[in-house]
Amino acid sequence: MTKVKTAAKKAPPAKRDAERSQAKILQAATDEFSAHGYDGARVERIAQRCGVNKNLLYHYFDSKEGLYLAVMERLYEGMRASQHDLSLQGLDPVEGMRRLIHHTFQHFIDEPAVISLMNTENLLRAKHIKRSQRIRSLYNPLIDTIGELLRRGRAEGVFTRDVDPVDLYISISALGYFYLANRHTLGFIFGLDLAAPERLARRHEHIADLILGYLRAA
Repeated sequence: MTKVKTAAKKAPPAKRDAERSQAKILQAATDEFSAHGYDGARVERIAQRCGVNKNLLYHYFDSKEGLYLAVMERLYEGMRASQHDLSLQGLDPVEGMRRLIHHTFQHFIDEPAVISLMNTENLLRAKHIKRSQRIRSLYNPLIDTIGELLRRGRAEGVFTRDVDPVDLYISISALGYFYLANRHTLGFIFGLDLAAPERLARRHEHIADLILGYLRAA
């Protein structure tokens, strides 16, 4: 019997063009909001950066605030994807925690816009992301993974502390975030290039040693 080959379904050209246009707008908007903050950012400059008509931008995102919220959702989605936390659940607890620490700090290094955009939104007291229906739910799997690593670590005797997963994640994030957010001022004060590759590698190990040392402490 002859098998009939079916062609793989492809997105219609119009849909692909719309997706490309939106991705281009979001990247330009990320650069603009990162450089100028929410109040200083200009929709006209964003349209110019990506070479689209301003009306098209409003067609996709309704308003400046809608565009900013889309940028922030994309930022958090990218950060969560980079942490690969679901793949850590089957690992040795110490190795799983070490990798989570590494992935979290490395994303801050690879995506410097994360620092400035989070600074902006904190100055605004999370005014815009509170409208998001997606951001908060992104973190449920992460907290589940951290909780699972902690439970197995205690059961195996490699972790001795009973730690709240949210508290632990905030500490992991803070140890990398503060370092990078303040690297210019701290670098000047101490006469160091805190963004130098060897310094960043040392910081990776320092954060992991601090967190794992705390978890192992009696």
